[in-house]
Amino acid sequence: MCQLFINADSQLWTCRTKSLRIDGVVTSIRLEEFFWDILAEVAFRDQMSVNQMITKLYLESLDADHDIGNFTSFLRVCCSRYLSLVADGDLAREDNQALNDLDAQSVLEQEQLRAALRKSRFGVDTSKSSIN
Repeated sequence: MCQLFINADSQLWTCRTKSLRIDGVVTSIRLEEFFWDILAEVAFRDQMSVNQMITKLYLESLDADHDIGNFTSFLRVCCSRYLSLVADGDLAREDNQALNDLDAQSVLEQEQLRAALRKSRFGVDTSKSSIN
């Protein structure tokens, strides 16, 4: 199992910092190349630049009253969720349909059902103690 990860291209976990302006404020975001690649893919689907998409995510998060104190973590989770939706068949990478055009409620409901199934299958029994 570990060879799948250890022998991957080491450039994927190299960090890159990108400066951008969000709502008139210059900020910088530091992410691994792997995440920048996924953000570029998602932005391409919605016909935006990565900077435009990040700005849109930031502003929509504020509008939804989310705590975005660790925005880079939020972006990593967005990338991971995108890949999970692709793996589960809710999205096709070859499809150029904008994410904004999807029935988000339906996709979220399916995602919640699968998450519950995963937890029941792979979940950790918290009543048992473990030694690390």
